[in-house]
Amino acid sequence: MRNPKSPKSTPPRAVKPVAGVKPAPGKPGSYVKFSDKLTQSLDDIGRMIQDHKDMIDAIQEVALELTGAIGSLHTLTVKYAGKANQILDVLLPILKNVPIIPKNVMSLLVEMEKYTQNIIDTSVKTSRTITDVHGGLQTGDVSRLKVHAGELQNVTRTLTSILPKG
Repeated sequence: MRNPKSPKSTPPRAVKPVAGVKPAPGKPGSYVKFSDKLTQSLDDIGRMIQDHKDMIDAIQEVALELTGAIGSLHTLTVKYAGKANQILDVLLPILKNVPIIPKNVMSLLVEMEKYTQNIIDTSVKTSRTITDVHGGLQTGDVSRLKVHAGELQNVTRTLTSILPKG
């Protein structure tokens, strides 16, 4: 019994050749498969990675050591910035009332207090970024590293803005 909802079967139509397109040489239906092209490309990429494996690994190791060194330097900087800031917090109100202190010295002390406070204020975020980048380098988590690229640029800008000009 025929299903009344099924479409009528139509005989296959002959495909007309497209002007300017020649059939592939060889047997009918012969062509280069996309999967073969992709496999060749992946093989090339794999070969390039193997050829540069030592360099890639060395860059990762250097980056790990650099983040470790930066983390230690950051800890030291925050420690001494905190001490300097405590001293300046006590001295500045006293020195503002001493008339023999030159204005340029007072300006320098006020600037130092701002810089040390800036280091203290950004220390938690900077520490977290350094720790996270170090973790991303240890685990090979590229997406984790990409997230922090912008943050590291901000840290660099902040540190650069603190450096004396000239």
